[in-house]
Amino acid sequence: MKELVVDLGDRSYPIYIGSGLLAKKELYSPHVVAKQVMIVTNETIAPLYLQQVVNALSGDYQVDTVILPDGECYKNLTTLDMIYSALLAGKHNRKTTLIALGGGVVGDMTGFAAASYQRGVAFMQIPTTVLSQVDSSVGGKTGVNHALGKNMIGAFHQPNAVIIDTDSLDTLPAREFSAGMAEVIKYGLIGDTDFLQWLDENMSALMARDKALLVEAITRSCSNKAQVVARDEHEGGIRAILNLGHTFGHAIETEQGYGVWLHGEAVAAGTIMASALSASMGMISDDDVAFVVDLHRRANLPLQGPAKMLPERYLELMAVDKKVLDGSLRLVLLRQLGDAYVTSALAVEDIRAIIAQYSAS
Repeated sequence: MKELVVDLGDRSYPIYIGSGLLAKKELYSPHVVAKQVMIVTNETIAPLYLQQVVNALSGDYQVDTVILPDGECYKNLTTLDMIYSALLAGKHNRKTTLIALGGGVVGDMTGFAAASYQRGVAFMQIPTTVLSQVDSSVGGKTGVNHALGKNMIGAFHQPNAVIIDTDSLDTLPAREFSAGMAEVIKYGLIGDTDFLQWLDENMSALMARDKALLVEAITRSCSNKAQVVARDEHEGGIRAILNLGHTFGHAIETEQGYGVWLHGEAVAAGTIMASALSASMGMISDDDVAFVVDLHRRANLPLQGPAKMLPERYLELMAVDKKVLDGSLRLVLLRQLGDAYVTSALAVEDIRAIIAQYSAS
């Protein structure tokens, strides 16, 4: 087992990474606040892994569960109310601990429920997808979607611990596995050229789910994110670079309908657009863009946006993105591979041209 720490002073927390961790009782007990536990999962994950977590906690705690419908389309206030109702029905108090067992949707919703139930209770993350293991479970971003924008309702609320059991990836469908790799690639592009080269050399074996390489990829991704979060917990500055490709990607998700394009698929197309825009501004080369495209191709990810989604629709949706400040659209671009920055000094015509170039006809 590997262990990292997200350094936030007295709110620091560990990330445990390894095989067979779900059943390890000793990983839970230091992070459960009192005697009440609510495990939140979904109907896909529950038959696979819920009992292992219940068994690890049984005997010492009041353990209740709530099983949500599965899918990004359910990441909303209506589904969130299922968690509140279960907590209230089980008479959970301010010292309860919520445990998110599932992918990014479960983690984000459980975190937001924890942030808001009785004005804030503890929670833990047990992510079961590549995307949630390397990204959404770490850093304290929680929330739900709105019909007009992704993740527009939420809060920053850090977990007490993150337990990443790589065995849970054995049951992950190939499409979701690929979607998670988009976030892994992102970490190399924004600030870790050694990791980017490592991914280039090992992508085929990673896509074949080599266990040792997966542990390394997850560990290096979490380490990169933990360092950024420690410097900027609430995204007032450098943390925004973690959004490479996300402004384009969120527009795709909102337009297509949540879950039609997976988050990582939309981010992949958005990252390629951001890379091409960087090249059009004279920062990275056309060869660099080709490298970014090829890395995503080898991860079986989309290389263009969805068919018939017009540039004007992207721009309309991007205008209500969380990264818009004082009416200015901010995008994450690349000075070079491994060096990202945030800028609002962009001409709409340049953005429109890149979207048109990388949108399927």
